[in-house]
Amino acid sequence: MWRAFFLAIGVSVFILGVECLGVEQINLHKRDAPPPVSPWDPGVNEGPQITLTPPRWAPWSLMGSGAVVCLYSFTIPRRIKGE
Repeated sequence: MWRAFFLAIGVSVFILGVECLGVEQINLHKRDAPPPVSPWDPGVNEGPQITLTPPRWAPWSLMGSGAVVCLYSFTIPRRIKGE
């Protein structure tokens, strides 16, 4: 169970690093009202916008730490069994 947990965390962090490598900025929109029910009603009331810019070191450190956690997950069964 622990091996799968750490493997999932490592893969998720690695993928997040790859995504940060491919984007310059991330725009998040806050909505004040729920989206319209009808697809023909384009009246979406969007609230303020948040712009995130990942630093230059973020992709490489996320990919590196994700890879280390994945490698760590492969050593867990040996240490638990006592070999």
